[in-house]
Amino acid sequence: MRSSRTFAVGIEILPEPLRGEITVAYLLLRVSDYLEDNQELDDARKIALLGSWRRVLSGEEERALLIERLKAAREDTPDAFVARHAGTVLDGLERLAPDAREILTRRVRESSAGMARWVGRGSVFEAEADLDDYMHEVAGRVGLLLTELFALRLSGLAGRRERMMRLGREFGLALQTVNVIRGLHEDRDRGWVYVPAEFIPDPETQPAQLFEPGRHGTAMAVLGRLVRKAEGHLDAARSYIRMIPRRHHRVRLFCMLPLFFAVRTLALSRGNPAVLDRETKMTRREVVAVTRNAKLLGFANAWMDWYCRRLAVVR
Repeated sequence: MRSSRTFAVGIEILPEPLRGEITVAYLLLRVSDYLEDNQELDDARKIALLGSWRRVLSGEEERALLIERLKAAREDTPDAFVARHAGTVLDGLERLAPDAREILTRRVRESSAGMARWVGRGSVFEAEADLDDYMHEVAGRVGLLLTELFALRLSGLAGRRERMMRLGREFGLALQTVNVIRGLHEDRDRGWVYVPAEFIPDPETQPAQLFEPGRHGTAMAVLGRLVRKAEGHLDAARSYIRMIPRRHHRVRLFCMLPLFFAVRTLALSRGNPAVLDRETKMTRREVVAVTRNAKLLGFANAWMDWYCRRLAVVR
């Protein structure tokens, strides 16, 4: 589900040491993604390797055997590429300052454990709470990781940490809900449909049946429910960014870019039946324009709110 990828947008904008720390966090989570998501392994093997990865991260298990196993990854995907270089990623983790290394190790281990739990549980989402639980493990915990690093490195966040932790989790859920919408067709092909049964107005329709030609009305109703859910989480994401002092402009930009891309992608997906057949995404021209505008004008919270409203309109 591309669980950790959206927060990689704009890493190069960040100041050091956050840039290096978040780069390592991103790569560690890509290894976890590979172990959860790849098509080479059966579920039992995925669970076992995610457990081994957790123990390697904490130093409870020697890394050599797992690294050799990951070097044999055959998939031609970005996740598999990172997994094949897991040894280099672990070397990068060891070079970080102890306080940052502790945060990354703890949070990536937690996320990997959650992924293993859901691999064992399978793609059954009866209620919205089930989907939120899954998304918390693969994306909400990323929001917690980032917030801990921000609290460690940025001035002016004293007294804000508790609320930012809650909003950071929501930020992660926002981006992941948009990923769910973008990936509906692709995830269906691998046997996972991230749609809670309670979102389906027709009790006779199962999630996997939403893509059948005769279920168009039901599928569009479900899409509308997912879009509204994403919009609610994105409101929390904007509140999160407002809590970062404007003097930390590069960190705010790092957070704004995936927010803006999510808002625009959601606008393109709203009421669009093509979402069920192919990925809906921004054009390269739109990405460049959004990035340029954010860099020039993203200091003001009022502008951020106005720009989100503008991006949410499809002309």
